[in-house]
Amino acid sequence: MSYEYKLMPSPVGQLTLVARRGKLAAILWENERANRVCLGPLQEAVDNPVLLETERQLREYFAGTRNRFELELDFAGTDFQKKVWQALLTIPHGETRSYSQIALQIGNPKAVRAVGAANGRNPISIVTPCHRVIGASGGLTGFAGGLEAKQYLLELEDGAQTTIAV
Repeated sequence: MSYEYKLMPSPVGQLTLVARRGKLAAILWENERANRVCLGPLQEAVDNPVLLETERQLREYFAGTRNRFELELDFAGTDFQKKVWQALLTIPHGETRSYSQIALQIGNPKAVRAVGAANGRNPISIVTPCHRVIGASGGLTGFAGGLEAKQYLLELEDGAQTTIAV
């Protein structure tokens, strides 16, 4: 199955919006490889309705007028990863959670590292807010878009006070 994509400039760099089967399949960062999440060929489609709607909602988000996305998502991953990504979708705008809190939420409190790994493999960044997951100390930890982008997104959402872990 092929994937369709559209490029979108944003305050956190150029994003690649990817759709499959009429749903949003990925939001890739500027330096992120598409083959990490896309299991088929990519075809540019600037008029794809899913991609246009995603771009519209992201523009509203970056403008500060949207705090909840209303898009159909097409996650490609393991059952465990999908469980973590569903948990990410429950983190309210402007709030953060730790990896251990997500592990508890999915009923597997010892899976903190696995939660971190799944969080890092989230194919639909921003919409599925992996940027809202921080270290237990309250510091920012790894992020596919870079820690500056993570800090920007949290500040945009007026989120909890966090610091970049060195």
